[in-house]
Amino acid sequence: MPKTYEVLWSETAENDLLKIIEYIAQDSPNNALIILEKIKKQVADLSFFPEKCRIVPELYNQGITLYREMVISPWRVQYRIADSQVFVLSVLDSRQNIEDILLKRLTQHII
Repeated sequence: MPKTYEVLWSETAENDLLKIIEYIAQDSPNNALIILEKIKKQVADLSFFPEKCRIVPELYNQGITLYREMVISPWRVQYRIADSQVFVLSVLDSRQNIEDILLKRLTQHII
């Protein structure tokens, strides 16, 4: 039987997702709900094989290999695996400068 992980959302990640959904809802509340459900379901699937997703490339280039990400285009969900838990740390729009955002958050300890 494969190991299962508890998926936990940080306040920062929840706020990121809320901002995305609120923005989409301005034009299409129905589409916002569909996207919210899609992101939540795919992130919940990390409870089975969280190692399947890639290490965040921008951080890897800086020598940081602790963080992984799931791409749900155009968004990128960053997380960290610890023991039997997956900590969802951020949900970012890939059209932004991800490296600057992540490095700023890491130096402030709020990825």
